[in-house]
Amino acid sequence: MKLQGHGLGIDLIDGWEARVFRRARSVGADDTQPIVHLANFPLPEVRGDFGGGVVEHLRSGDVFVVLFDYGPDAVDQPLFARHGMPQLTPSHFRSANLQRAIPGQVGAQRFFQHHGRAFGLYVVAGDAATARRLVGEVNHVVTNIAVTPPGTRATEDTPMTDAP
Repeated sequence: MKLQGHGLGIDLIDGWEARVFRRARSVGADDTQPIVHLANFPLPEVRGDFGGGVVEHLRSGDVFVVLFDYGPDAVDQPLFARHGMPQLTPSHFRSANLQRAIPGQVGAQRFFQHHGRAFGLYVVAGDAATARRLVGEVNHVVTNIAVTPPGTRATEDTPMTDAP
């Protein structure tokens, strides 16, 4: 199934779910950026940008992926110097990479730019065995995300927020 929105297109593989969205703007806030959530389990409707409300419930075998668009203005920042969608290896997953340490869980985080947009990729696995077993699947899902450069309009730029 293909999911498109906000200049991002995702080809999902069987057993995965995704959401592409922007947070509602708060008063006085700058424009919000797109966020992609992917998981190999049903995503709860209420979740934080980096998985609050999700990661606390991960089990062995579960993996949760965030692709956070930091916007075209961040592309020139040294943090985003790497080009192209990253490929993860099992060695990238460590408990020290988690935004919030949860016993047994491991995570990976990479910053990069792709087609003139700056992104952070954040992945949390229920345990190290899950990370080793599913890293290829995570790479497949992530590298199949199509990114439309800023200033161009995607063929279908409808903010889809659901997948079976």
